[in-house]
Amino acid sequence: MDRFTELPVSLPGLHVVRGTTTSLHTGVKDRYGVGRIEHGDTEWWGSGRVWRSAPGCILVKQPGDVVRHLAHRGPTTFTAVTLPTHEVAQVQGEGKVVAIAQLEANDQRAAPFHRLINAACAGVDRLSLEVAVAEAVSALAVISNAHPDYSRPVRRAMEYIRGRLGDSITLDDLADYSDLDKFHLCRAFRTQIGMPPHTYLTHLRVARAKELLHRGVRASDVAPQVGFYDQAQLTHHFRRLVGTTPARYGKSRSVRRAPS
Repeated sequence: MDRFTELPVSLPGLHVVRGTTTSLHTGVKDRYGVGRIEHGDTEWWGSGRVWRSAPGCILVKQPGDVVRHLAHRGPTTFTAVTLPTHEVAQVQGEGKVVAIAQLEANDQRAAPFHRLINAACAGVDRLSLEVAVAEAVSALAVISNAHPDYSRPVRRAMEYIRGRLGDSITLDDLADYSDLDKFHLCRAFRTQIGMPPHTYLTHLRVARAKELLHRGVRASDVAPQVGFYDQAQLTHHFRRLVGTTPARYGKSRSVRRAPS
């Protein structure tokens, strides 16, 4: 059982979703976001370890994060807010990563994220919501200064992949940039990220394809921009990960953008 509803908010460009799920998903996040567990109890793998999320827990995500659900104890209901990428970039230092994937309900560092989610759910005015977003983005920068769970070679490998989605990437290139031999890099990457580098790259390319389609780029023009050989390869991976074809996904987004 999966139900997802986008909540109306007063701030253009801000997306808030309330969802209930019992499915076990694996995916790579394509944007910065914070979420709160409202009901239920779930276990998931991310940032190199297993987490258990109960009501009140705040989950913090950044582009490239891998999340694999392991178990739900009954239906899990959550609220998720996607943060404006350009605002995050203004306050985060170059190369910073979110080092804390989950904050417990009683963690004082979670307060700005609770305020943002509460404000979005309450339908507050635009100025109030802008303040809540600014405070949440500032809090995101603070927790980025904690000690990250990823080793330096894996962080550099992730950085290399994210910066070259449209390019042809070899394992030797990745190992050279990471300053670690390819055998140890492959093992460390799979252990810490939860999937090998080529699978991680495919997820990110599909996520970028979704973004381009959402912006109105024609499906036939997307493949070379995200590093796939041709339209057939894009369609194969897109259907496998998203559940539909790029053309149908783009068309559905166009319908949503059209004025009533």
